[in-house]
Amino acid sequence: MPEVIPFKEIAHVFRTFEHTAWRLETRRGYATDRNSETWARWQAGEDVALEPPDGWRRNVAEQTALGKRFGRVRIIDQPLTEGQKFLLARAPSNVAAGDEVRYLTRTDADRLGLPDFDFWLLDSRTLLRFVFDEQDTTLGVTVSQEPTDVLAACQARDAAWHHAIRTAEFARRVASTV
Repeated sequence: MPEVIPFKEIAHVFRTFEHTAWRLETRRGYATDRNSETWARWQAGEDVALEPPDGWRRNVAEQTALGKRFGRVRIIDQPLTEGQKFLLARAPSNVAAGDEVRYLTRTDADRLGLPDFDFWLLDSRTLLRFVFDEQDTTLGVTVSQEPTDVLAACQARDAAWHHAIRTAEFARRVASTV
């Protein structure tokens, strides 16, 4: 088993990557979200769509101003889980910072043969695969630059990106079903 590196020890890569940082999000919820103050405010009915920039969003804005790209596809269930609803509610803040967020149903992800694990793909050459515990707490990431791992991640990215729906369109579709 590859070494699990705590996320905070590898976070610098989101400043030092050269061109693209792309993520696949597959989980139905994340402990970091459920344990956040923003989650509590959202649960209380507060609009969290356009939060003030935090450290992550400030970095995304800085990197995209340099011409770099951030993107992600979130795999969602039908109906959405509470965690997925929360991420959708917060997505406009990420998009405003320059992180293009798209959505793909789990059914489509399965049909496309996408992996069932979360990862970041940096510059199409470094794979950071998340490791979670049973409560959806991030334990860290494993790092691979093995060509077969990176190629599989690139193929997953291309398929997911092609079939996923941009945040604004997805939000309109969800709103029309409520």
